[in-house]
Amino acid sequence: MMKQLRFSGSGGQGVITAAIIFAEAAVMEGKYAVQSQSYGPEARGGASKAEVIISDEPVWHPHVEVPDVVLAMTQKAADKYYKDINPDGVLVLDEQLVPEPPDFSNVIRIPITKYAIEKLGKPLFANIIALGALVKVTGLVDIDDVKTCVSRRVPPHTVEKNMQALDIGYGSVK
Repeated sequence: MMKQLRFSGSGGQGVITAAIIFAEAAVMEGKYAVQSQSYGPEARGGASKAEVIISDEPVWHPHVEVPDVVLAMTQKAADKYYKDINPDGVLVLDEQLVPEPPDFSNVIRIPITKYAIEKLGKPLFANIIALGALVKVTGLVDIDDVKTCVSRRVPPHTVEKNMQALDIGYGSVK
């Protein structure tokens, strides 16, 4: 088994952090995982993408070639990063920030940022909501292991809200 995931958005949305946490959870479960990232020169607002490969065998090439799952948190990210997705893959979009979904057969639209603002008070938690959704969509890692990794990576005073964010994202996928 080998699965390739691409997390994309704009700088400041936390897609790199979400990808790191996803990969850490896989390693914690005894799987092989690699994570890479790239972003524009802008501190915030520029293109941002992170990729994760999870396998039950060592991974020798750390870059995603044909993603099985693509998360797009902005329209620009959706337009730029979904094109090489596996035809049987899944495209997960932030429904408000991607108003014009690409023409793809398997799209899951979730109001990720809207949930972060309305249910948690800040858009800051959108990346963790997206992470929860990807845990459910892929079935590659256990939500409890992801919670452990999140709790180790976020500031202590935000742990409770981040746990809520994971649950919101996980529950948003039917």
